[in-house]
Amino acid sequence: MAFSVPGYSPSFKKPPETLRLRRKRARSLGAALSPGGRPEPAPRRAALAAGLPLRPYPAAGRGGGPGAPGRNPFARLDNRPRAAAEPQDGPPRAPSPSPGSRREQDLLREEEPEGTAPADSLQISHRSFSESDKPSPESTELPVDWSIKTRLLFTSSQPFTWADHLKAQEEAQGVVQHCRATEVTLPQSIRDPKLCTELRCAFQQSLVYWLHPAFPWLSLFPRIGADRKMSAKTSPWSNDESLQRILMSDWSVSFTSLYNLLKTKLCPYFYVCTYQFTILFRASGLAGNDVITALMSPTTRGIREAMKNEGIEFSLPLVKESGHEKKKPSGTSLGHGEEQAISDEDEEESFSWLEEMGVQDKIKKPDILSIKLRKEKHEVQMDHRPESVVLVKGTNTFTLLNFLINCKSLIATSGPQAGLPPTLLSPIAFRGATMQMLKARSVNVKTQVVSGYKDQFSLEITGPVMPHSLHAMTRLLGSSQSGSFSAGLYTHEPTAVFNICPPAGKALGKETVREELANCGLHPKTLDQLSQTPVLGKSSLRNVEMSDYLYNWRS
Repeated sequence: MAFSVPGYSPSFKKPPETLRLRRKRARSLGAALSPGGRPEPAPRRAALAAGLPLRPYPAAGRGGGPGAPGRNPFARLDNRPRAAAEPQDGPPRAPSPSPGSRREQDLLREEEPEGTAPADSLQISHRSFSESDKPSPESTELPVDWSIKTRLLFTSSQPFTWADHLKAQEEAQGVVQHCRATEVTLPQSIRDPKLCTELRCAFQQSLVYWLHPAFPWLSLFPRIGADRKMSAKTSPWSNDESLQRILMSDWSVSFTSLYNLLKTKLCPYFYVCTYQFTILFRASGLAGNDVITALMSPTTRGIREAMKNEGIEFSLPLVKESGHEKKKPSGTSLGHGEEQAISDEDEEESFSWLEEMGVQDKIKKPDILSIKLRKEKHEVQMDHRPESVVLVKGTNTFTLLNFLINCKSLIATSGPQAGLPPTLLSPIAFRGATMQMLKARSVNVKTQVVSGYKDQFSLEITGPVMPHSLHAMTRLLGSSQSGSFSAGLYTHEPTAVFNICPPAGKALGKETVREELANCGLHPKTLDQLSQTPVLGKSSLRNVEMSDYLYNWRS
C-alpha cells in the first residue's frame, strides 16, 4: 500500500521498494568482499601510501561497522514525538488493520456518552491481556458492580439475531414477567436461540427499568455533565416557579414511595441522580450490611456541613484518619463543638514536648484561625473527588430523605437543568414512575484475521444499565452464546466509587437475604450476587470475557 506523508518528496511514496533495493546492494557488496574485509576509500588509500596515521573504523554495533544493522530511513516519517508511555525498545507492533477492516470496526463504535471512561478493548478484534493488566482468576460468577453503566457492547462468534424483532406476544410477555417478577430459568446451552421464545421473553424482561420524572424529549440520565446535551431542549418550567413547585411536590411523593418500598424490603435499591451528585440507597441485607445504607458521591464541604447541621450522622469511608487524630465512632460525624475541642486538645498535645525542653517561648504557636483555615483547605481539596463519598446508615437514611426533599440546592437554579427535579432510577415500579426500556441492537461485521475474514457478531445495549440488568444479561448470554462471549462496559464514572467496601457490619447469610428480600422483584441468583461484599473498590468492571462458562474480568 502506498504511503503519503505531507511535506515529503513524491520519490518517497514506496519505501518498501527502496529498502529492498538497498538490501540487495548490501548483499552484493558483502559477496564481493573477503570475510572480515571491506574496501578502502580512495582518500584512505592515499593516506596509507604516504604513511599518515589514520583513525580506525567505528566498532561494530555502533553504526557504520559491518555488523551494525542499517537504520530504516523511513521510520517515523511524520516526525511525531514519542508518547510518554511508548516503549523505546519494545516488541514490534501488530500491523494496522486495513481501511476496510477499520470501517467495519467503526460500525460498532459511537461517540462515548459523557461521564464514561474510554475502553480501548471495545473493538471487535480480540486483544490478549497484557502482563501489566492481568485478568482475574476464572470464576463462575462476576463480582458485584454497583456502578451504573451507560453502554454495554457484547461480542461473540455466534449471532445475536435472537435479540432482534421480537414478536408482539414476546414483548408483551416479557413486560408481564417483569411486572410479576417471574423467575425464568434457562438451560445451560440453547441449541437454536432464535426459536427459543423463553429466551426472547427473558431478554425483554431484562431491559425494563423505571424512571421519574419522564419527559420524552429529554434524556434524564446521566445528569452530571449533561448541560450541553440539554441546552437546546425545551424546558417550560425553567422560568415558571408555580410549575417548579408542582414538579418538586410530585417528585417528593415518588421519592418517599421508593424509600418506603426499600424500608419494607419490596425494593432492593434505587438511585437519586442530581446535577451535582448521585445517591445509591440499598436495602438491608445487600452489600454485606444488615441495615439500610446510602452512598452519596461526589460531595462538597458545603453539602457535608449542611448535613451535619441537620443532624445526619455519616462517615467518609475513603478518608484515612491520621495517627494523632482522635478516632471517631464508625458511621458518625462529630458536631462543631466536639471537633473544635478535639482540635484544641491535639494542638496542646503536639506542643507539650516543647515545654519539657524549655523552648516553648521561642516557638510561635499557630493561632486557632490558622488551624481552622488549614483544616478547611484539606476538606475543600477532596471536594468533587471519589474520596468525598459519604456513607449514611440505618435511621439516618430517613433523615437524609427529609433533608433532600427540603434542600434548595438539590435543583439547579440556572442553566439547562434549572427547575428540573433529580432523576429517580429503580429496578421496580413505584408511585409516579414511568416504565422505560433499554435500547438494544445487534450488528454483524466481518473482521480481518490471518487467514482472511471472519464473521463477528455484536449486541449493543444503551441506557442506564443498573446492576440487576447487567447480571441478568450475562446469565442470558451464557445460555444463548454457548458459554462464550466478550463484553466491554462503559461506566458512568461518578458512580464507580459505589463499589467501595463499607465498614464491616453484621453480614446476613445468603438464605436469610433470600428469605427477607424474596418479594423485592429480583431473581434469586441476582439477589445472591447483590448481597456479596463489594471488592472492586473505587473501580468498576470494564471488560468481561466468558469462556467455557467461566468468567475473566478486568476493572
